[in-house]
Amino acid sequence: MRYSRLLVPTVKEIPAEAEATSHKLMIRAGLCRRVSSGTYTYLLLGQRSLLKIIAIVREEIDRAGAQEILVPSLQPLELWEKTGRSTDYGETMFRLEDRHGKGNVLGPTAEEVFTYLAAGEINSYRQLPINLYQISPKFRDEFRPRFGVIRSREFIMKDAYSFDADPESLEKSYRAMYDAYCRIFTRCGLEYVIVEAESGEMGGSGSHQFTVPCESGEDTIVYTEDSSYAANLERAAVDPLPKQQPRGDVPPAEEVETPNVGTIEAVCEFLKTEPKDMIKTLIYAVADEVVAALVRGDHELNAEKLTQTLGGARAELADPMTIEGVTNARVGFAGPIGIADRVSKMIIDHAVAAMAVGVTGANKSDYHVRNVVPGRDFPLAGGNVIVTDLRYAEAGDTHDGKKLLFKKGIEIGQVFKLGTKYSVKLGAKFLDEQGVEKPCLMGCYGIGINRILASAIELGNDQNGIIWPVSIAPFEVLITCVNQNEQDVAKAADGIYQQLMDKAIDVLLDDRPLRGGIKFKDADLIGIPVRVTVGKKSLAEGKVEIKLRSESERQQVPVEEAADEVIAIVADLKDKLKVQ
Repeated sequence: MRYSRLLVPTVKEIPAEAEATSHKLMIRAGLCRRVSSGTYTYLLLGQRSLLKIIAIVREEIDRAGAQEILVPSLQPLELWEKTGRSTDYGETMFRLEDRHGKGNVLGPTAEEVFTYLAAGEINSYRQLPINLYQISPKFRDEFRPRFGVIRSREFIMKDAYSFDADPESLEKSYRAMYDAYCRIFTRCGLEYVIVEAESGEMGGSGSHQFTVPCESGEDTIVYTEDSSYAANLERAAVDPLPKQQPRGDVPPAEEVETPNVGTIEAVCEFLKTEPKDMIKTLIYAVADEVVAALVRGDHELNAEKLTQTLGGARAELADPMTIEGVTNARVGFAGPIGIADRVSKMIIDHAVAAMAVGVTGANKSDYHVRNVVPGRDFPLAGGNVIVTDLRYAEAGDTHDGKKLLFKKGIEIGQVFKLGTKYSVKLGAKFLDEQGVEKPCLMGCYGIGINRILASAIELGNDQNGIIWPVSIAPFEVLITCVNQNEQDVAKAADGIYQQLMDKAIDVLLDDRPLRGGIKFKDADLIGIPVRVTVGKKSLAEGKVEIKLRSESERQQVPVEEAADEVIAIVADLKDKLKVQ
């Protein structure tokens, strides 16, 4: 393509609303333009990169045995009500009512509609296993869209769904997708880590997340110093803290009046204590039951760990009326003493169980209790009491005795074993060899196409602009014609351009009638991997200049050898990203 005929509106200024490096560079390099909060138009360069990413994804998912279909983004709300996820997604899901008064949603994902399809088409074990996928837009009404296309309200996603007859077959389907993801991200030139993950509102059991480490990421990767363990923050398991020993005999628990003092900070200020010495009792509603969850005052309860402890049941903080009914006190004064008999479960974090003594709510308005000893003043075992890992990992924690470290990352893909959560609710069943009806075992596999593009830019950039991997760059080669008004120079540049085109090299010819300095700045900004510079001075010596965007060195080669040299360089760059 010829630059002079393209819409590539590069800009010098950094957009005021842009936070992430990728967002800044995508705007400056003319890859996209903002339409509204969280929605973007992709211009030529951005669209070409997206199409290359999609082609790689499609090739590898097809290679893994999945079949591409296309389901509607506009989906009946009733499907989501059957699975309960209309409540789970809440305000994040776009909802609309059609002219007939029926509720619809713009799909944030596609488990429901794929399962609905399977329920109508699968009836025998002979049809299994089967894996269906699509590449299409998704919609989420993010409260705060951020970082450009990393967290947007409309995005492109590859989502695949496997249907299997038994756990062994599901494991094979899961592994096939897992391996395909490794090939996809390697071919896209990304450095990534694979971490254990929670399934969240997706449900199911096993899950792995593919993450690109970078400072602009919203996910936190937790890993051991020797890299033997890695998980996202929601999943990261921590070792129990050692049991603390009191300095002496602990007096009996004592109620202390704390008028209108209900927060951890206020109690600490009032009683001259520290958050780590507080026991925080949180009351949750789980369907028709009430659960008490205990964490240390300086720790944050991990909702995903609580969900897993409850066998996948979703827990919501109870409303004030429920809390007052259980504790006989206003919100802010709940405590563990005597509460085990009033709730269906009392779930205690390891760090609370390890405390020698603490301060907690008295289940009495305007009162707290000090000198509280876990195990003495409230139970740590038996009946409905569970002691487990219930909090987020933090600095200083260990896993299997190894120190945990933390770094930011962008989630680019995740694989889930869903089990029968959706197939049971939506009727995706089959008859086995004995004629017994069973629900399909499902897997779910998602990739954020836009996030691959943004992640590549986050990893590949310098002070001058983008540095693309050759596999997903908008073009593989850029020919910069420095003196476009000089006939000999323009002719030489055009000749190399035609030779590369004939050899199926994806090449852009900068034939704009602009000064060389402007062209070089744009070349660095848009980041095409290989640049060929054709100028009056070098051409007088019968040579042109070749430079890799990722390197500072330049080489002079004869004009007649330039095309062959560029072809060899591109082939070498591609070889480095090949997978078996």
